[in-house]
Amino acid sequence: MPPKDPTKPIDEGPRHPDAPRPKRQTVGPYRLLPRERRTGLVIVNTGNGKGKTTAALGLLLRARGWDMNVAVFQFIKSATERGEHRAARKLGADVVPLGAGFTWLSEKIEQDRQLALDCWSRCVEAIESGDYDLLIFDELTYALAFGWLQHEEVFEALRNRPPGTHIVITGREATDELIAFADLVTEMREIKHPYRERGIAAQAGMEL
Repeated sequence: MPPKDPTKPIDEGPRHPDAPRPKRQTVGPYRLLPRERRTGLVIVNTGNGKGKTTAALGLLLRARGWDMNVAVFQFIKSATERGEHRAARKLGADVVPLGAGFTWLSEKIEQDRQLALDCWSRCVEAIESGDYDLLIFDELTYALAFGWLQHEEVFEALRNRPPGTHIVITGREATDELIAFADLVTEMREIKHPYRERGIAAQAGMEL
């Protein structure tokens, strides 16, 4: 029996469809295209699990690595300083908290509605300025789900954004309309949570 050729892959029978395959080409080096040549995406992080804002902040980190201009507008979170505010300053990104805390427990619904409208006005200004490569609208989903903002007014602003501008929207209760409009939707599903399992409260550096 002739010896096996070590340069040829070993035939081990049928492959699992998800099994790794040998690389056929090497991609790269990567470079940042001019904004007008980029494909701007609308990304939605939703679901009842932890990590929606965290994932968006991961994109902030990656974008700043390419010297892209980034801003975050937070619809629900109050002005209490969090870890992302400190980190964003060091990275040269803007994080603007314009909420009043956890709105679903609020007793001042009209005030919260007005805060959401004011926050959206700031978002529209940021979009129209053309200054940003990536804009993160943290917890905008609630303003749409609660009917404080109309879908079409939000979609119109997003459709008319400068070419190549990426938009990330986070929050639970993403509506069917928003999901249909977006280019990329990820659902965070809670399997275990330290607060529910062990009563461990939010911690600086993890949730705050």
